[in-house]
Amino acid sequence: MTPAARHQAAIEILDRILAGRPAEQALTGWARSARYAGSKDRAAIRDLVFDVLRRKRSCAHLGGATTGRGLILGHLRACDQDPDTVFTGAHYAPARLTETERDPRPGPMPEAVALDCPDWLLPAFKASLGQDYAPVLDALRQRAPVFLRVNLARTGRDAAIRCLAEDAITAQPHDLAPSALEITHNARALSRSRAYREGLVELQDAASQAVITDLPALDGLRVLDFCAGGGGKSLAMAALGAKVTAHDANPARMRDLPARAARAQAQLTITESPAGPYELVLTDVPCSGSGSWRRAPAGKWRLTPSQLTELHQIQARILDHAARHVQPGGWLAYVTCSLLDSENSAQADSFGQRRSAFRLQGARRLTPIDGADGFFLSLFRHLP
Repeated sequence: MTPAARHQAAIEILDRILAGRPAEQALTGWARSARYAGSKDRAAIRDLVFDVLRRKRSCAHLGGATTGRGLILGHLRACDQDPDTVFTGAHYAPARLTETERDPRPGPMPEAVALDCPDWLLPAFKASLGQDYAPVLDALRQRAPVFLRVNLARTGRDAAIRCLAEDAITAQPHDLAPSALEITHNARALSRSRAYREGLVELQDAASQAVITDLPALDGLRVLDFCAGGGGKSLAMAALGAKVTAHDANPARMRDLPARAARAQAQLTITESPAGPYELVLTDVPCSGSGSWRRAPAGKWRLTPSQLTELHQIQARILDHAARHVQPGGWLAYVTCSLLDSENSAQADSFGQRRSAFRLQGARRLTPIDGADGFFLSLFRHLP
């Protein structure tokens, strides 16, 4: 496909997303109908679509319309690329620009538009992040690095780097966690690499790994991963010697966990009914996902005030429920991938007021300007 044809494909996909289809479904649906597109074409189109979604408001401002065509036009202008090189009207290319499109006269960009933030969320980001709000929001407009977790139960970081190099993948240590690697070249070859197939490395953000390193010493600890999801944190804790039980309110989210555990040679238990009590209960709760909007940018535009309020209620209920599974003297970890205080410190403070038997022992917040996704951890001790 020519570059212009790739841009036309991105226009069609973006229109489907704007009509309400989830981004991944829109991309998959287009790929199934475009068998002529090679793997490099699909990868380039995917990158283009996600680049635009991260910057939807500023692209729409520069392109003059919140349509697939307007977003691509705005993206080209933001990248200082001549739109006439793409909007050529040739076969499979976007139609030529109209006179209105050629001179949209967008005017000055409001702050929330320039930072690609919904208007209603900007005050919350300012209150939560202080002077860091603008650098953090700008970081959310960029592509996220690709991080790996080295399975320390089976290998070390240096050995994992060498193993990845056998498949022409370049990686380097990242200082947020002793197990963290950042891929700097050829990330798309990971799933075919020996290091990945044999369970020596797993995809996991460096900040997510840092949260695990902030937990109490895990070797031999009886742990309940109460909101396990795909099980990334379950596997990370098992690799450090924890006796992990994985649970999720929706067991279907854990359907890939047995295969991932087998690949990693990790021992863990999956249950729908935790028996407990446990020495540590980890609650990685449903949240806005604002710390990971670089990876899932559509979430930034879907979130509404009422949905955020509902998430607050869910988070509080999960904390109260999980607390019942913590043995006296044990630990309760509250984790989000959010940047908003209303989901982070406010929830932790409220829980501490409701549950006097739990004492806050420490908290940590990470943002994209620390080098990875945004994460928050509050660690409580159940007083004996």
